[in-house]
Amino acid sequence: MTRLDRTNEGRETTGGTTAASGYDLLRQIAVAVSAVLAVIGSFIGSGAAGGQRVQDAAGGALAADATLVAPGGGAFAIWSLIYFGLLAYAVWQFLPAQRNAERHRRLGWWVAASMLLNAAWILSVQADLLWLSVPIIVVLLVVLIIAFRRSLLLPPRSAVDATITDGTIGLYLGWVCVATVANVAAVLVAAGFDGWGIPPETWAVAMVAVAGLVGIALAVWDRGRIAPTLSLGWGLSWIAVARLTDEPASTVTGVAAIIAVVAVVLVTVAMRIVAVKRPQSSLRRHRG
Repeated sequence: MTRLDRTNEGRETTGGTTAASGYDLLRQIAVAVSAVLAVIGSFIGSGAAGGQRVQDAAGGALAADATLVAPGGGAFAIWSLIYFGLLAYAVWQFLPAQRNAERHRRLGWWVAASMLLNAAWILSVQADLLWLSVPIIVVLLVVLIIAFRRSLLLPPRSAVDATITDGTIGLYLGWVCVATVANVAAVLVAAGFDGWGIPPETWAVAMVAVAGLVGIALAVWDRGRIAPTLSLGWGLSWIAVARLTDEPASTVTGVAAIIAVVAVVLVTVAMRIVAVKRPQSSLRRHRG
């Protein structure tokens, strides 16, 4: 006879399998609504609704030529892919087959929070509250790290889930790592920070190095996941493009960004090779 008990989240488990509940439906709706709000926020941030574009708001503090670590304008095309992934995730997790999946129970609320924070970030910049954008994007980064960690702890059961869920969260996280560096630099420059006498290029190289080290740490942590490296490398590459082909020009910063991209990619490839070989060696030992 199967035993029926109720978990502390108000869900029922029967014979070790967890049944769907109203709490699950609430989570699914929250994710879907958050995705819609995020898309509306991006529409506003693009200037299509008649307001200022994010790049032009706050006195142009976030424009491609505002600081030495500002990515070139083409970098922001990645948002189209991220938003598409978020909408795909909202639909995927809303399917009845995913309602009682423990993976989405652990991820859903964090993904929803990230989308609301993203919309809040856009609104803060549009309202010329540039100083407020920094704590918002830092919290967004923390939320994405938590979501990413949970995706690692609860592996996907299908290629579709891996692509939609892990791919989207990974791309989102990698880009926000670069965006956080650019955002902090923009706020400091707008506030008149003089660098304590240290040359601007030195600060720029240091910030690019921080982004690169974060990318390396992610590659080691996630054993060579491709998505975070793609978006982080994309952002760093566009910093290189902006500094080598646009104003303010800085060959040193551009070269540093290229070196950071190469380092992150090499570590990602190395960790991927190690991750592939390790299960194979474990299997050989088991068979032996």
